[in-house]
Order: sequence, then structure tokens, then C-alpha cells
Amino acid sequence: MRYNKTTMLKLINEHRELHDELKKLKSEMGLEKNFAVKALYHSMVADSGPYMKDYQDLDRLK
Repeated sequence: MRYNKTTMLKLINEHRELHDELKKLKSEMGLEKNFAVKALYHSMVADSGPYMKDYQDLDRLK
């Protein structure tokens, strides 16, 4: 499974928890949006993360 920015942004928009976590990463760590989105991918999606199935479903639809 590969990182796709568009798919990840769709996933964030569908899950309020991810959206809130993105805002937290940006403000607390001072990360730019693109880096914060990648960090979320690696922590919440990749390697059997809690949102992996939802990400794969979105990825198949594109």
C-alpha cells in the first residue's frame, strides 16, 4: 500500500478524529499541512493502523 495525498485527504475529511488530529499536529508540532498529513498516514493508516481498511476502500474507488 502506497501513500496517496488525495486519498488521505478524503479519509481525513470523512473522519472527524483524523481532522482533529491533523489540526493538533499542525499547531503543536508546527508542521506544514503536507507533512502533518504524511505523519497521520504513517501513524494511523500504514502497518495495519486503525484506518487502514477505510483508506484501502477509498483507494480502490479512485
